[in-house]
Amino acid sequence: MFKRIMVPVDLAHVDRLNKALTCAADMAKQHGSEVVYVGVSAATPTSVAHNPEEFAKKLEAFAVEQGQASGVTTTAHAVTSHDPSVDLDPTLLKAVDETGADLVVMASHIPNVTDYIWPSNGGTIAGHAKVSVLVVR
Repeated sequence: MFKRIMVPVDLAHVDRLNKALTCAADMAKQHGSEVVYVGVSAATPTSVAHNPEEFAKKLEAFAVEQGQASGVTTTAHAVTSHDPSVDLDPTLLKAVDETGADLVVMASHIPNVTDYIWPSNGGTIAGHAKVSVLVVR
């Protein structure tokens, strides 16, 4: 049913992604799909990496580790953004096309009052992606 599952990941907060990572791996096993982990970073130094090349290597290592742990085929797709806090949603929507994903599995957060002012990333992706989106809370 699904050939490539895109999973947006924030390497600075991997501990909050467990349910979404498990869900994506389980779906990949069920459908014989590949999982592509997409990470967005700035060109400037961050808490995760000093530069885009280092970020891409860390994302690749994360993908390999996830593939070995889950037994599914995984790849990484690192994207550099001028300001990930502002450009995250359009960058992720573009990554859906770039990766050829036909499903997006992404983690969400417990809604709070700011969600009435600013839409969540998961809500925006689900509302605008041309593919199915599963938001895991």
